[in-house]
Amino acid sequence: MGTEWVEPTDEKRAGHGTFGRPKTDYDLFMESEGVPVYRDFGVQRCQDLPMRPWDRLGGNGTYVQLYGTEGTWGMYVVEIPPRKELNIERHIYEKNIMILEGRGVCEVWHDEKHKQVFEWQAGSLFSIPVNAYHRMINLSGQRVIFVAGTTAPNLMNLVGDTDFIFNCDYRFGNRFDDSLSDFFEEKTQIEPDPIRGLAMRRTNIMADIVKADLPLDNRRSPGYRRIEPHMTKNKFYLWIGQHEIGRYSKAHAHTSAAILFCLTGKGYTLTWPEQLGVNPWRDGKGDEVVRVDYEYGGCVSAAPGGARWYHQHFNVSDEPFRLTAWFGPNHPSMLPGAAPGQKTTDYTAMDIQEGGTSIPYWMEDDYIRAEFQKQLQANGAVSRMEPHRYEKPAAQS
Repeated sequence: MGTEWVEPTDEKRAGHGTFGRPKTDYDLFMESEGVPVYRDFGVQRCQDLPMRPWDRLGGNGTYVQLYGTEGTWGMYVVEIPPRKELNIERHIYEKNIMILEGRGVCEVWHDEKHKQVFEWQAGSLFSIPVNAYHRMINLSGQRVIFVAGTTAPNLMNLVGDTDFIFNCDYRFGNRFDDSLSDFFEEKTQIEPDPIRGLAMRRTNIMADIVKADLPLDNRRSPGYRRIEPHMTKNKFYLWIGQHEIGRYSKAHAHTSAAILFCLTGKGYTLTWPEQLGVNPWRDGKGDEVVRVDYEYGGCVSAAPGGARWYHQHFNVSDEPFRLTAWFGPNHPSMLPGAAPGQKTTDYTAMDIQEGGTSIPYWMEDDYIRAEFQKQLQANGAVSRMEPHRYEKPAAQS
């Protein structure tokens, strides 16, 4: 029997006042799996994370829960030893897989008579249909490393029943028809996404997101390119983008959920709470800015503090800076407080003076440009940020 509650006396407030955040069902599930749970602002290289044998999945692995993503979506990294395979799985949460190293095949099926088998390699991105049986197989003499992004936290924290999540017999026929022989053939048609009109591809697999062509976007930096893959009718949102050599993203602010992975180039991200303002170093608050350095396979939480954080991404190499950002089932258009059909704006792509949260280059802290130049020089790269981009427009004078 629990401790009896005591009503406060006089005008004292009830409760402890301060308390530790409780563990969610998903937190407890991760801890029960016997593999590490890595928590931080980012990872320099996911390939180098400590891993342990994973009885449920097979292979070796680790969970990754970067700050700001708690409860929004889940992530883990798996190593498949040479010429080994993982255990057969099925679950009612969504899952996207990105291959960092190695090659092999994936089997997916409802009915074994219609088993779908497709090949993957380093750079492949694909989605496992909800509640379909599937198995990952390493065909090479080298290890395989992949990252998986899931909606497991969303479901586990809602229903609290892992037996239902892993052993449900329902077939989500609108998500996967295993009689379609082309289900895992890459589709290359580009169309406008139905919400914001940005470039989108409806494809359940991309053979190589490191080398795939990306259409011009221009929303983050001059010459910026971007595509949104929409896979297996998932709610899980992601995009792939690329900044030109010698150019960097404008800082912009939004709430937590996004994790960015580095695909080409190498660099760093600066992120800070919106309440610090647009010039934290000038205002003596530079020590409160978080910096994460990374290279291929590394990742960073764009807004690690829950509320809106500014974040800005910098390439210090002599090759294009390609990233993929994963948000889980948290599409940027789904703003709290906005009714269906209510007009909203692409606020992270709009400059502050336009009503958005993007800091124009001429308004950013002087430290940003100076540090970028310093890092380029240290890495033998050259800036292509023309001086006019830092000039205040006459209309803003």
